[in-house]
Amino acid sequence: MAYVDGFVLAVKKDRLDDYKKMAATFGSVWKDHGALSYVETVGEDTPYGKTTSFPRAVMATEDEVVVFSWITYASKADRDAINAKVMADPRIKHDPNDHPFDGKRLIHGGFETFLEL
Repeated sequence: MAYVDGFVLAVKKDRLDDYKKMAATFGSVWKDHGALSYVETVGEDTPYGKTTSFPRAVMATEDEVVVFSWITYASKADRDAINAKVMADPRIKHDPNDHPFDGKRLIHGGFETFLEL
């Protein structure tokens, strides 16, 4: 079964177009190096929960929108090899001070698939 890297982050609403351009480049890079899929979604129905929620998880402010994304790979070994190639790819070199999101509030992790219907 597939291996998945998942991400949740808050993007400034006035920088969403910048983020989408960056994501399109990143997605091409991951796919070029062997990722099975690369998906980016923008929160449309993400209420601020009393205890937990997507906005709370990334401490989203009123001027931000939550982005939920994932990349799939054939295996964790493939993910590790692909990510090494991606990190060396000059197409993803961006000024970290010019990102349309605060990387300190980005949540990410790798997940082993146990069910896929």
